[in-house]
Amino acid sequence: MSIFSSSLLFEKVPTGKSRDRSSIESVEWFCNNLYLGLRDGAVLYLSAGRPSAGPGGAREVGRRQMGRGGAVSQLKTVPVLNHLLVLWDGSVSALNMFSLEPVPGLKKIQNVSVLCVSQPAAHTQPVSVNLFTASTKRRAVSVHKVCVDRWECVGHVALPQDPVALAVCETCLCVATSDRYFLHDYLTHSTLDLFPHNLPKQNILLNESGAREFLLNGPGNLGMFVKTDGISERPPVPWADGVLDAVVDFPYVLALQGQTLHIYSMLDQQLKQTISIQNPKILLSTTENVLVAAEREIHCLSQTPLEDQIEGLLVRALLPEDSYKDLHRSIICTSGWLKFYREDFSEAKEHFIEGGLDPRDLISLYPGMDVITPDYKSQRPAVSNARDLRMLSRDDRPAFQQYLSFLSQFLRETRETVLGQTCPQDVDTALFKLYLQQEEQELLEELVSSPNHCLLPVCVPELEQHNRYFTVGLLYQSHDQHFNAIQTWVRIVDGVCEDPRPGVFLHIVKTLSQFQQKSIIMKFIDWVLQKDQKERVQIFTKRKPEDQNMFAPEEVLTFLEKYPAALTVYLEYLVHELHSEEEKHHTLLATAYITHILQTAQRARHSEENTEIRDKLQHLLWESSIYNVNTVQAKIKSSALHVERAILLGRAGQHRAALQILVIQEKDHQAAESYCRRTSAGQSRDFTQQLFLCLLQVYLESSQGITAAVDLLNNNAATFNPARVLQVLPSSWSLQLLRRFLCDSLRETVHESRMRGLEKNLAHVENLRHKNAWMEATQEKVRLDRSRVCHCCRLQLTGPEFLRRPTGELIHTHCYSSDKTC
Repeated sequence: MSIFSSSLLFEKVPTGKSRDRSSIESVEWFCNNLYLGLRDGAVLYLSAGRPSAGPGGAREVGRRQMGRGGAVSQLKTVPVLNHLLVLWDGSVSALNMFSLEPVPGLKKIQNVSVLCVSQPAAHTQPVSVNLFTASTKRRAVSVHKVCVDRWECVGHVALPQDPVALAVCETCLCVATSDRYFLHDYLTHSTLDLFPHNLPKQNILLNESGAREFLLNGPGNLGMFVKTDGISERPPVPWADGVLDAVVDFPYVLALQGQTLHIYSMLDQQLKQTISIQNPKILLSTTENVLVAAEREIHCLSQTPLEDQIEGLLVRALLPEDSYKDLHRSIICTSGWLKFYREDFSEAKEHFIEGGLDPRDLISLYPGMDVITPDYKSQRPAVSNARDLRMLSRDDRPAFQQYLSFLSQFLRETRETVLGQTCPQDVDTALFKLYLQQEEQELLEELVSSPNHCLLPVCVPELEQHNRYFTVGLLYQSHDQHFNAIQTWVRIVDGVCEDPRPGVFLHIVKTLSQFQQKSIIMKFIDWVLQKDQKERVQIFTKRKPEDQNMFAPEEVLTFLEKYPAALTVYLEYLVHELHSEEEKHHTLLATAYITHILQTAQRARHSEENTEIRDKLQHLLWESSIYNVNTVQAKIKSSALHVERAILLGRAGQHRAALQILVIQEKDHQAAESYCRRTSAGQSRDFTQQLFLCLLQVYLESSQGITAAVDLLNNNAATFNPARVLQVLPSSWSLQLLRRFLCDSLRETVHESRMRGLEKNLAHVENLRHKNAWMEATQEKVRLDRSRVCHCCRLQLTGPEFLRRPTGELIHTHCYSSDKTC
């Protein structure tokens, strides 16, 4: 099966017939720039266009001769500084990456046998990288800080033996000496021995293979993967004896042996492909391809598309269907990890979802995001461009913020899918922490208000630490811990807990009005009513229709006896909204109004509140006919509520007494006239005339009622019987005083007489019209023969009895009786 395809990228043309001493000894690649170190001490700079451009695609751009002889052992680019570091003749020189001119101010570093460069520190000024040089002469590794125009030695690490190979990942050095491999952290100065090797019989290999991981040539011809903490998370690759070099191009390990390149799978450690190459010497893994350097050639190896690889396995029956699916998902996820670390988050998300990535593999990368599931085992592969997000969170906060945003978006999209449901506690708790860290309050409350799997022992302390006690209550509520939720909000309102969220008390009331747990409501109802009686009685009045029967009215009335304002509001709800027809409810509401009015009058007789309550009381007394009149009368008997007493007397039919109270005691003539109009509404004309005549008599009996009586007559002439008025008026009144009343009254009387005459004449004319129609119908002859049929049933009229319409149609009598529409 073909996994890698090989193409010739560069071929060095021989010079003359003499022995060519300019064979390739070292190689470096960065962003289509190819650098070759030659045996004769020259550095060759080529522009490759793209790695698959073919032999004609790489053209020479520059050349630098380091000296008269001696091979260029190593080349390392430092793109952030535009430096090319060259190890030649035991010393390190710095050249410009593009002009190959020496960098001023950077003197050679002497006595160096091997070098390596760390990643640049993020957001440091000035920009710098760490250069590590191993010296056989000194038996030490020196640490140099390299800037644009200078470098300086900042530390040394003593070695027990001569160094043979060196690799670095962050602060961890992996060193191969003459008989062993070991790890050393140059910041903590801790050392960890790994395993011995046999230098005379095997080549020493030491390369980075992924995130915080090294690939070593171990005992027994095994390619060993070792993390920076000394742990191996992958099985070793059993390769052949005599390996010259090896690199990782995930998920494969490429190893040079003799004239052959062996390609092994990191997934099952099996040999997958061999490629023959003439005199290979060096392997270099780039972000896109693998370069193989021979003495005179550079070959480029590119992985064939994933689908083609898997299809080839299926065709050859080397891969079962289930294994194919697992392998496909694994490789898709690995591709997603590569995109993820390149900050190509859009494609990374698509690959993660398509490959079915376990969200915990992503969550566990982030600092402070611990995996909750106890049996979780990471399936995250090692990739070459992996980054430590914990270190990134300290050194480059803006970049880390992008990673946080990606995690938040990925978890939101997968939360309700099969991926998210495999570990719902981990997903929801991680989302919770993200929203809290990024201060996305709206998303946080949306999460904790809806059904969720956030772990309370983890989330509640973090919310309390940020003074988000209102959100704590929402979280309790979503986990059906309603008592804890309300209790938390009560502590906010009482000032025990500080939370800037406004409207917490209103939220408590709204929540209690929606609760179906009666026991919880009763535990907090006293506290709520003590804060606000009038508005907060909505706990009983604003319930859903299906929950109205949770509290019986009598139960609520008994409970609210100690809260008079709340009791009044609840009675208004029963009477005006539920339209209760129980006498007790109407009577209690009236007496509650009266009690409030009398108590308020002692403080302020004409307050706006008192006026409003009196209007409500009067409206109730007028509109309701269910309350107990005697009970209400007894309540206001000795009070100054004269209008209310008059309404009650009117209810008992004692209109004269009611009018006397309004005129004599209340001294409100307008109220008396309004009483007459409201009482006589819908009554007969005689009742109206009698009631207004009674008011006139009350005016005449009062000491200062003459003016009011005259105004009453002049303004309401149509409601009086003139004859009765003249009988009750004093004989001392002059005609001039009654002139307006008499004129208006006579005009109204004449108008009514004429209208009655007109109505009588119109009725007489209508009667004559009907008589005429009847006479015409009875005098006309009806001819009946066999051709005449019933207009309804269309059958022949055979009997002497039938009906005739004014329009001439004939109908059977029984047809008309059964269907009068005919």
